[in-house]
Amino acid sequence: MTEPFLKVEDLCMTFRDRKGGLDVLRGINFEMNEQEFLCVLGPSGSGKSTLLRLIAGLLKPSAGRVRYNGSDTPPQVGLVFQQANLMPWRTVRQNIALPLEIMGIEKAEIERRVAEMITMIGLEGFSDSWPSQLSGGMAQRVAIARAFIQKPDLLLLDEPFGSLDALTRERMGGELLNLWQAQRTAVIMVTHSISEALLLSDRVLVFSRRPGSIARDVSVGLMRPRKEELRYTPEFQNLERNLRSTLQ
Repeated sequence: MTEPFLKVEDLCMTFRDRKGGLDVLRGINFEMNEQEFLCVLGPSGSGKSTLLRLIAGLLKPSAGRVRYNGSDTPPQVGLVFQQANLMPWRTVRQNIALPLEIMGIEKAEIERRVAEMITMIGLEGFSDSWPSQLSGGMAQRVAIARAFIQKPDLLLLDEPFGSLDALTRERMGGELLNLWQAQRTAVIMVTHSISEALLLSDRVLVFSRRPGSIARDVSVGLMRPRKEELRYTPEFQNLERNLRSTLQ
């Protein structure tokens, strides 16, 4: 029997303090396939970001475990947070190239892959710009490109568009969708936007209030490839109403 790409088993997380501790996650169970795009929705403070850090191996769970293709060792993981966290002393090109430099990739191959990625994210003409010269949306494109260029086995996105205005957020969602459809990396993305989750994902995990548990695991049966216009279809709006009722 083939092991799932990712298997989360009875995961619990308590942050201990002098008063006893704060229960953040309780009894999280789900599986995920390779190339799947999974979104996590839920109230603030329900442990969504903590889940990503546990999956990445940055935190150790209080109970339960995370398995990757039957192993306890995390695969190559890319992380993108709400803030772009670009290195201010490196240009756009140099920020995107950083993971490849660390991996020891040859210079000519780095240049080829960086140029290709800059075209994919629509930042031609900004290759030699500094982070301080970029808008919030442009900086986040660079952060996402930096994560994708290393071709990780799993990409974890923690509210990557949370600080952007609505129009920029929609455009960024479309660009992320194009990148994912080109590479088909397994993705887990935390978001507070129901519409965004439905447009991007194959499945949506809906978290309860803290301590977070999975209230619903919803399959998004919308055809791919997807475009922005999908938001206005009856099928999409029915799914949106259904998820909203669960969150409320």
